[in-house]
Amino acid sequence: MVRVYVEPSRFSGFVEAVPSKSYTHRVYSTSLLVNGRSVALNPLFSSDTEATLNACRMFGAETILSKGKVELSCRRLKLPDDVVNAQNSGTTLRFFTALSSLAPPGYVVLTGDESLRKRPMQPLIDALKMLGVECWSTRGNGLAPIVVKSGGLRGGEVEIRGDVSSQFISALLISSVKAEKDVDIIVREEQVSKQYIDATIKVLENFGFKIYREGYSYYHVRGGQEGRPSVFRVPGDFSSASFLIAGAYLTGGEVEISNLDTTLPQSDSKIIDIAKDFGCRVEFRSGDTIYVKCSGIGEGGEYVLTDSPDLLPVVAVMAVKTVGETIIRGVEHAKFKESDRINSTAIELKKLGVDVEVLKDGLKIKGREEVEGGVELSSHSDHRLFMAFTVLASATKKGCIVDGLEWVKVSYPEFINHLKKLNVSIREI
Repeated sequence: MVRVYVEPSRFSGFVEAVPSKSYTHRVYSTSLLVNGRSVALNPLFSSDTEATLNACRMFGAETILSKGKVELSCRRLKLPDDVVNAQNSGTTLRFFTALSSLAPPGYVVLTGDESLRKRPMQPLIDALKMLGVECWSTRGNGLAPIVVKSGGLRGGEVEIRGDVSSQFISALLISSVKAEKDVDIIVREEQVSKQYIDATIKVLENFGFKIYREGYSYYHVRGGQEGRPSVFRVPGDFSSASFLIAGAYLTGGEVEISNLDTTLPQSDSKIIDIAKDFGCRVEFRSGDTIYVKCSGIGEGGEYVLTDSPDLLPVVAVMAVKTVGETIIRGVEHAKFKESDRINSTAIELKKLGVDVEVLKDGLKIKGREEVEGGVELSSHSDHRLFMAFTVLASATKKGCIVDGLEWVKVSYPEFINHLKKLNVSIREI
């Protein structure tokens, strides 16, 4: 893995937030279902979103890429002529496992990299079977590679767990608008990552599709909807911006981040309230720009991140520099991300001498005023852990080495450039 050395630094300066990965995935995928040309303005160009764009092409979309936009034109879905490789993208794998059912009669094979082939798929496989789709895991273990017999989604009633991944429900919602009959989705267990479902429905509605819902436990989708081509501006990404906000807190710095639209649902906008809890001053300026200034250290607290699991590593590193104890709960599903984020985060924080207790659904972290540093931290091949530990390293007395630079391409290719713009001293070694 590519390693970086991060020296003690103070975050200071201005950057523009990168576009949202989750919205980019949803706009690309939904564009496949309408007849005509759709445009994604301000999309994220990353390896994850490229995996979704490549999948769209394999299913028949024609694409034109230019600065700040991607045009997608589709007339009808086609059967892919090769294996659909989702690379490291769980969203791509889940969305296109469901979308594969809508392709002309045949078989679609979907896979991903080593990490993705460890992420659960069985709840989605079972749900698709209830809707009349033949699909299975090639190894019989509920993991990719997945085979889908295409030719149509019959529709009907389906039950699915909501406590593993919201991507399963989003995948069903997107594909169900083209089902042969109406679809009723009943969600069992507590729904996690709720605002990602809100984002899915927001995009579907923008393309002219109608979803009836009762909270997060029941959805009715009319089958055979037409929809319409759309132009959709992708908002800036609070998930990525959260690392910069954490950096400002940890180093007593101040940052200004533009392109952050709070009118569209994003689970990780919760970072604003968390930063305030930790004692930061947060102001909205000029509509889509936030200013964050931090001094001193917070007292810790208890945070339930059921709907914002990607904030687990961010809040965990912020909790390291507090005068109290921080408890993070409700993120048992974070074990099924690019890494087991609960245990992986604990392992690395302990290298820094931090008192960490692993809970069933989170972490308990006892803060300290100073962190010595001088160690090498592992990203566990996880882009969000790399970014969290890099930010934390800048707040140590001796700096740290962090491995896994190559993984930022998954969601935040500009991460290192943005750190440098914010006066963080970092170099590849």
